[in-house]
Amino acid sequence: MIFNRLIIGYLHKWKQTVNRKPLIVRGARQVGKTTVIKQFAKEYKNRIILNLEKAEDRKVFERYDNVKEIIEYLFLINNISIKDIKNTLLFIDEIQESPVAIKLLRYFYEDYSNLHVIAAGSMLEFALKNVKSFPVGRVEYMYLYPLNFLEYLEATGKTVALEQINTIPINKYAHSVLLELFNNFTIIGGMPEVIASYIDNNTLIELPKIYESIWSAYKDDVEKYSSSASSRNIIRYIMQVAPNYIDQRIKFQNFGNSNYKSREIGEAMRTLEKARIIKLIYPTTDVEIPLKANYKKSPKLQMLDTGIVNYTVGIQPEMIGVEDLNKIYKGAVIPHIINQELISLNMLTNKDFYFWVREKTQSSSEVDLVYQYRDKIIPVEIKSGATGTLRSLHQFINRVNHNYAVRMYAGEFNVENAKTPAGKHFKLMNVPYYLGTKLYEYIKYFIENY
Repeated sequence: MIFNRLIIGYLHKWKQTVNRKPLIVRGARQVGKTTVIKQFAKEYKNRIILNLEKAEDRKVFERYDNVKEIIEYLFLINNISIKDIKNTLLFIDEIQESPVAIKLLRYFYEDYSNLHVIAAGSMLEFALKNVKSFPVGRVEYMYLYPLNFLEYLEATGKTVALEQINTIPINKYAHSVLLELFNNFTIIGGMPEVIASYIDNNTLIELPKIYESIWSAYKDDVEKYSSSASSRNIIRYIMQVAPNYIDQRIKFQNFGNSNYKSREIGEAMRTLEKARIIKLIYPTTDVEIPLKANYKKSPKLQMLDTGIVNYTVGIQPEMIGVEDLNKIYKGAVIPHIINQELISLNMLTNKDFYFWVREKTQSSSEVDLVYQYRDKIIPVEIKSGATGTLRSLHQFINRVNHNYAVRMYAGEFNVENAKTPAGKHFKLMNVPYYLGTKLYEYIKYFIENY
C-alpha cells in the first residue's frame, strides 16, 4: 500500500534545487524508505533502481572503478540515452552494503551533477566505518520515521479530519472526533505495514503477528550491529526490557535490574541509537537561550514506535475505549507518542530536543518538553490533571522572563490566565494531544496572538 508521506514535499524541493547534491535518506528498517523513493521516482521520465542487497546490482560497483563507466553501463542496460541524463533518477537502495558505492557518491556530485541520485540505507552509521573517504559536503540527508498522525489521517482517508487539524485554532466541534482518531493511532502506532494491515482488515486482530515480525527482525539484525558476542547479548537484553522503561529517566549502571556495567550499557544503547531503534533524550537545566543538553544527567528512553511498545508490554487491550490514554501505563504512553510525533518532523535535520530538570536535595522539578521560540524558552507539560497540579511548570515559569506556558491534555483547546503559587501571572495554552505535530505552529500562534 502506498502512503502519501510528508517527506515527498521535501523531495520535490530537492529535485528543483539548482546545486542539488546526491541525497541519502536515512531511517530504521521498515519505516518505508524504499516505498517512498520508488513512489517519488515515478515523477521522472527515466528511473534506474538498484538494490545493493542483491549481488547482481552490487557488482556494478565492484566491476567498475569510476563513475563514468558506472553511469554509461547503467544507462546502457536500462536502454536510456545518456543525453537524457537530466531527466533520470538513480536510486541506490541499501547502499550500506557497498562502501565503494558510498565513497563514489562524491563523484556523482562533482562530475555528473545533472543526474539525480538518491541513496537509502538503514544502518549507514555501521557501514561508514568501512568507508575510507566519506563524501563529506558532497551529499545531503533526509530522515524518515514511522507515520505520524497527519500521515495516518491521510492514509485512512480521514481527509476532513485532516483539514480540521490543519486549522489553527482548532474548531471545538472537531475535538471528540480527533481525540478518538488519535487514540486509535496511539494504540497501533505508525509502522507502515501495521497501518496497511489495519486499513485492509479494519481490525486489530491481525496486528500482533506483524508487530512480532518487525520486532523479531530488529532483534535478528543485532548480529550486524556488533562483532562481539558479549555486546550482542547486552543489546538483546536492552531490546527485551527497554519498552518497560519508556518516558522514564534511566541509569546505565545495572539497567533493567541487570548486572551490566555503565560502560557496557552505554555502548549498547549508542549502538541501538545508531540503528534508530531507540533514542536517548537528555535533559537541560537552562531557562535562557541557547538550550543545550546536560549529558551528566540521566536521559529518558524513547523507542522507535509506540505501537511496538504497546504490543511488547501487552497493554493494547486495556487501551481500547479509554478517553484519556495518559491514565494508561503510568502515564508513559502519551508523552512517548508526542515525542514520536515531534521526532517525525525532523526530516531535514537530526535535531535534538530536551526536557527540563531542576534537581535539589529537598525537591526536584521536571518539565516534559522545552522549546526555544525566538528569545523565549517555552515549557510544555503533558498532563491530564487540573491546572493547579502543574508544580514543575510553575517552578519553571517563576524562573523565566516571560509568561507563556503550554499544557498538552485530553481536553479542548483554550488559553487561560493562570498564576503560580509564588504569585506570578502567566498565560497557559491548553493543547489537545492530537495536535502534537502542530505544537510548534501553535506556540507561534499563541505568542503572536496573546
